[in-house]
Amino acid sequence: MRTDVSFDSAGIQIAGHLYIPDDSHAGPRPAIVVGHPGSGVKEQAAGLYARHLFGQGFVTLAFDAAYQGESGGTPRGLEDPAHRIEDIKAAVSFLTTRQEADPERIGALGICASGGYALNATASDHRIKAVGTVSAVDIARQFRAGADGAQDPAVFQQMLDAAAAARAAEARGEGPQCFQLFPDTAEQARAHGGQHAVEGFEYYISGPTQHPRSAKFLTWSSVDHMAVFDAFRFVGLIGPRPLLMIAGREAVTSWMSIHAFQNATGPKELHWIDGASHNDLYYKEQYVGPYADRPVMPRM
Repeated sequence: MRTDVSFDSAGIQIAGHLYIPDDSHAGPRPAIVVGHPGSGVKEQAAGLYARHLFGQGFVTLAFDAAYQGESGGTPRGLEDPAHRIEDIKAAVSFLTTRQEADPERIGALGICASGGYALNATASDHRIKAVGTVSAVDIARQFRAGADGAQDPAVFQQMLDAAAAARAAEARGEGPQCFQLFPDTAEQARAHGGQHAVEGFEYYISGPTQHPRSAKFLTWSSVDHMAVFDAFRFVGLIGPRPLLMIAGREAVTSWMSIHAFQNATGPKELHWIDGASHNDLYYKEQYVGPYADRPVMPRM
C-alpha cells in the first residue's frame, strides 16, 4: 500500500510516502500530491488525506518539506515559501516518472500552509490539472496579520527586528538562530491565541496526533523569507483548471480561504463544514472521512 520514496527538490532530498492502489487497474491512474500543514509531517494530516484518496483509487504522494521532517536541508526548521512551492513541483515531477501515475491527470491538495503553497504552485505549473485545499492559509499573511487577521502590525515589525538580529548573530558564527513555535503549556497557548492556539498545541504537542519529527521551532530567517510572500497573489492564473476549497465554519482562519476563493477564476467551489474548526479538519474522522471523499479533480 505504501512505499517510502525520495526525490530531489532543488538539490535537497525530499522524503515521501507513495500510496499506490492495487495493480489490477488497467493503465495509469490519476495522482495527487498532498502537502502537510506548516510544522507538520507526512505522517500526520497529509498522510491521512493521502490514504483516504488512495482508497478512492488515486496514486497519492505525501512528503516532508525541505529542511523539515525526514527530508534533507540545513538549517533545520527553515520555512522558505519559495522552496515549499518548489517541493510541490518536484513532487509532481517525481510522479511523472512513475508508470502507475498518469502525467496528464496530476492534482495537488494542500492542507493549512500547504493550501497556500499549492495554490501558488498550481498557478505557475500547468502540469497540475486541479487543486484542492483544506483549511487553507497563507502562512506569511498569518505571520503578518495573525490567524484571525486582527494582529497588531507592530508584532510582525518586532519579529522582523528579531530576524535581522538573528542574521547578524549567524554572521558572527553563533549558529542558526531559532524561535519556539509552541508555548510550554495549554494554558499559555490559550492566553496567547485562544482556542485556536490550544487546538494547535494539542495537535502538535500534547495529543495523540503529535509526532516527534514535526517542527517545534523555526529559524528566525524564516520570518524574513516569508515577509513579502503572498500565496494568493496569482490565484487568478489557476483557471480554467478546477479549484475546490474546504473550510470549517468555526475556523478563525477561514477569512483567508474566502479571500483566495473570491479572487480565483474558472470552475471553483468553497465548501463549508458546519461545526468544524481549523484543526478539526486535520484529523477528526467525522469531518475528514466524508469530505476527503469529495472529488478533488472533477472529470479528470
